[in-house]
Amino acid sequence: MFENYDVIVVGGGHSGSEAAAAAANLGSKVLLITMNMNTIAQMSCNPAMGGIAKGQIVREIDALGGYSGLVTDKTMIQFRMLNKSKGPAMWSPRAQSDRVLFSTEWRRMLENTPNIDFWQDMVSEIIVNDNKVIGVRTAMGKEIFSKTVILTNGTFLNGKIHIGTKNFGGGRIGDPASYGLTEQLKDFGFESERLKTGTPVRVDGRTINFEKMEEQKGDENPGNFSFLNRDKLTKQRSCYITYTSPVVHDVLKLGFDDSPMFAGRIEGTGPRYCPSIEDKIDRFSDKTRHQLFVEPEGWNTVEYYINGFSSSLPDDIQFKALRKIEGFENAKIFRPGYAIEYDYFPPTQLKLTLETKRIENLYFAGQINGTTGYEEAAAQGIMAGINAHLKIHEKEPFILKRHESYIGVLIDDLVTKGVDEPYRMFTSRAEYRILLRQDNADIRLTPKSYELGLASKERYDHVLKKKTQVDELIKFLTKESASPEWADQVLIEQGTSALKQKIKLAMLLLRPQISLDHLIRMSPALEKYLNEKELSDEVKEQAEILIKYEGYILKERELADKLGNLESLPLKPDFDYHSLKSLSTEAREKLSRIKPATIGQASRMSGISPSDINVLVVFISR
Repeated sequence: MFENYDVIVVGGGHSGSEAAAAAANLGSKVLLITMNMNTIAQMSCNPAMGGIAKGQIVREIDALGGYSGLVTDKTMIQFRMLNKSKGPAMWSPRAQSDRVLFSTEWRRMLENTPNIDFWQDMVSEIIVNDNKVIGVRTAMGKEIFSKTVILTNGTFLNGKIHIGTKNFGGGRIGDPASYGLTEQLKDFGFESERLKTGTPVRVDGRTINFEKMEEQKGDENPGNFSFLNRDKLTKQRSCYITYTSPVVHDVLKLGFDDSPMFAGRIEGTGPRYCPSIEDKIDRFSDKTRHQLFVEPEGWNTVEYYINGFSSSLPDDIQFKALRKIEGFENAKIFRPGYAIEYDYFPPTQLKLTLETKRIENLYFAGQINGTTGYEEAAAQGIMAGINAHLKIHEKEPFILKRHESYIGVLIDDLVTKGVDEPYRMFTSRAEYRILLRQDNADIRLTPKSYELGLASKERYDHVLKKKTQVDELIKFLTKESASPEWADQVLIEQGTSALKQKIKLAMLLLRPQISLDHLIRMSPALEKYLNEKELSDEVKEQAEILIKYEGYILKERELADKLGNLESLPLKPDFDYHSLKSLSTEAREKLSRIKPATIGQASRMSGISPSDINVLVVFISR
């Protein structure tokens, strides 16, 4: 019934979907096993992709040839570029998606990808021979063999849902939990722990009074996630903002005695940066209100997601409190919020390829590694899919460094530092964020992916064309001058000093008040050049950023190159750190457990001091 596969992907969420697509597009024969074919890449929580730092990840996935950006563009109902008031390193694209269309489009794209087969079932065991995974065993009793296995089980491993005093098994509400794998992996020596996440009530939009809320529209000129997509969103749906109040908080407190979190029925650690509403009230008792985002679920539904109102309190308490919020006085709910706790495996048990250290050819990706968020999961999925394919064909692994991508930061953080709460990406986690902007993800990563054989020639040619156009525009701006007669009026309007003589356009662009649009008004030659070349907005934006922030970019690149020397100093995986008595006791223990691949990775481990690094460098140099 089943053939032998190159890659079996267990789980059809965001991580599993990207893993299957990547491995298949590279040429591997893939089987995607999911418990429900109707929920592939389902948005189990909020109906949105991107956001601060997460938007950068989606653009990186797209630059590598993944599907998340393409699917988001085809299904989004609103687009916003966040943090536009800040520098370009902080700009982050975010889109509201149609929840149903998102999953449907993902399934369509996967079904139209050659080399992918599907099987609806639950994987209860992996099959291991001589410390190598060789396949899986399912709840139906099927044994399916493969050269590699990627586990992307999300929140389903021994998942337990909590609503007040009620709790029951489930991977998400309406779907069963997955049993057996955790216990088997622990028998193989893996460490397993518990985490918690949650989701809010869903509200009937027909019962919401939007006039009492603040409308949040999409951008006037909406952008895209995929670098290949030029189609613009012509209509958008608005989100809305409202707030809790002391009255709302008092009602919620009535349910604290029955809260599974406060009563200790939930063992897993929850996300610090996305706490439940009861956790916010408890931890930030000085705050009289908390902001809520009211987000539409799609084009053709009245369902709304109440972002910021995640809760595991009794459903009647959730309902009573909701009706005390402005705009929700007559609200009806489709389903209550709930918390879910699930098993994960501390990611320090992985290599940088996401292959496990204990069992060869077995990969973990997504929430099984302690992360939260569709974007973080998808990023791990595409990297696991790539590396599983490369391992089969005995090729060098594909590892992105911290100065090359947010994906590199994400995986390095997980494997090197581990997690003690659900990991979420922030721009502050990336020390090279001026280099890792959302606008240049294609220039950074597409050539690497094209060399692997994943990114298409169309995508690669698009990057080359963009880079050439950016370079030529920068060259034009550094040679062409603006004269006082054309420039002074615009300069004075923008509150900056007039010219005493001609000045290069690139020099004018260094002024904080001046943009490329202002330069067009100052220079007929520039206006003519742009009209003749028909340059896209992204080319113009990239050229402007590179000129304005050239000093910062060069400084950060020099730092990355300097510290990159540490990354090139490899450490043997079987090295006996206990033999180096000059290392601290803590360093010997942690280095022996995590087995960092390079000196650079070792330097980022908690508990490893500069003196420990010096000992390692001296030893290697000898």
